Amino acid sequence: MPTLFERSTPNPAGYRDVAPKDVAAAISGARLVDVRDPAELRGELGHVAGIENVPLARLDDAAFSKDEPLVLVCRSGRRSAQAAAALSAAGFRCIMNMTGGMIAWNEAGLPVQR
Repeated sequence: MPTLFERSTPNPAGYRDVAPKDVAAAISGARLVDVRDPAELRGELGHVAGIENVPLARLDDAAFSKDEPLVLVCRSGRRSAQAAAALSAAGFRCIMNMTGGMIAWNEAGLPVQR
């Protein structure tokens, strides 16, 4: 069975796009990283259970392996796409951006923690 990364859609910026429902179905198949500020995780959109919070401004300080699969999440997918492009440009090989961010996750009725 293909991995979450293999099933995701290639993006010209070097990372892959993945739908929230696919992330939810394969949640143990990648490290989930939310690039929003900590206060946003407690806000109305909440966050995915077990997510690691690494705000976009601190992404350079994070200790990620260049080979581990990472799914980046934010509010709408914009900041996480920016983070995904930066990590891909830095040589990370299994970077995914959750399209639509937590807005799309909530719209899909997936479980949220607040």
